[in-house]
Amino acid sequence: MNILFYFETKKNLRSQNLGGIEILNIDLFNKIKKVNYNTFLTNNLSHKIKNKKWDVIISSNDAKIFNQVLTKKKILWLHNILQIEKAFRKKQLMSILKNNITAVFNSDYLRKNTSSLYNFNSKIIIPNFLTSHFQNLKLNMCRNPHFVWSVQRTKGLKDIVDIWIKKINPINSKAKFFIFGINSSKIGAYDLKKLKKYNIFFKGRVDRSTLKKYYLNSMGMICLGYDETFCLNIIEAYSCGLPVISFGYTAVDEITNRKNSFIMHDYSDFHKIFLTILYLKPNKRKKMIKYCVNYSKKFYLKNIINKWLKILNL
Repeated sequence: MNILFYFETKKNLRSQNLGGIEILNIDLFNKIKKVNYNTFLTNNLSHKIKNKKWDVIISSNDAKIFNQVLTKKKILWLHNILQIEKAFRKKQLMSILKNNITAVFNSDYLRKNTSSLYNFNSKIIIPNFLTSHFQNLKLNMCRNPHFVWSVQRTKGLKDIVDIWIKKINPINSKAKFFIFGINSSKIGAYDLKKLKKYNIFFKGRVDRSTLKKYYLNSMGMICLGYDETFCLNIIEAYSCGLPVISFGYTAVDEITNRKNSFIMHDYSDFHKIFLTILYLKPNKRKKMIKYCVNYSKKFYLKNIINKWLKILNL
């Protein structure tokens, strides 16, 4: 089978080791050994594939490529709502409407929030996956009173920081709050020197290996759930045995439950949940850690590959 996998990416993206979706794409299709495929990293190469015959073409961001190739099956791989919005701006709408396309969404939330205007032939859900960095880890059952924020979105972060300063630090001076993924331009809104007095630390953007070390030594991960179409960060936290504190909004609702998460109804719940996690009995903490890890295994690469093999008819 000849498969063309097409997406745009930044030059030398792999060397940045940021775990971007393009890197995940490469890792995924490098593992599917049963197919004869080619990967094109930029749209500058698209002229080289015109008029070639393919069994399947998979595009992660540009539907216009479907007009340039001869293929039996067309798959548009959708990861976020922004991709759908860009389809109008990049004049991809007609490319979608005129082609018989299978849409692969990474969550049911994204599927439901995609306009019915797009006349996809079929809609399939295949989640993102854990890389080998987050599989079969050696776990630490004795955790430090540390909590991690690792999503780039800042909505709700100020509320959590305020609660930490007013309610959490006064009752437990050893508890630490580590914040990752926030751009330097947004960090400027905070008084970092003042926050350090309350054990709140902005760490900026780091590679996945560094983030994993913090996960493995912490008690909880905070992801409120605003505007998430999957949130791989939560699955990575689960793989390290870390329960999640969230509102369970958007696609986060699909991957949280009472055994791996603590769901807030409003911000006042954060203080109560912090105390619950802090004072979990050792046997209950151990049980939750194991459940989180076992839950994450459904997102192991081999399991996601099997889902792709089915739609590729392999």
